[in-house]
Amino acid sequence: MNSRNRAVMVSRYGMLIALAMVLSYVEALIPVPFPVPGMKLGLANLVTIVGLYTVSVPGTAAVALLRIVLVGFTFGNMSSMLYGLAGGSVSLILMVILKKTGWFSQTGVSVVGGIGHNIGQLCIAVWVTKQPGVLVYLPALLFAGTAAGGVIGIVGGLVAGRVRSITKYYK
Repeated sequence: MNSRNRAVMVSRYGMLIALAMVLSYVEALIPVPFPVPGMKLGLANLVTIVGLYTVSVPGTAAVALLRIVLVGFTFGNMSSMLYGLAGGSVSLILMVILKKTGWFSQTGVSVVGGIGHNIGQLCIAVWVTKQPGVLVYLPALLFAGTAAGGVIGIVGGLVAGRVRSITKYYK
């Protein structure tokens, strides 16, 4: 990889991380009254789905990890990082597997990612609280993950398409 390509990739990853942090901040400012504690819109996951379709899987994983850690230190705490890492890891693993199969559209991959994120966080909640009763939130979280994943997938598809077309233009 020559120095120009390396610079382009570094700037692309930097922009993805910055965008993810901005979206996390915006989401923290939006007071949405959800019926389940900790439920969010998942705006920063837009960056993960766009990254999955425009940069490498290891690069997307690095961006997701950095986003979760930086946002945890900036706007959250160690607990939010733990939940974010669990949800983000399950989500990314499922999305990578489904993307590789080619059986699902980008929106379908995102929906499964949203559901996986909620399942990962619920598993951590059960482990931390030692209360399996936390699973009572599973149906609401599955619905929320499906809805948010669908919206993020549609918007992510549009953004990824634009990024790919811009990238072709500058080659």
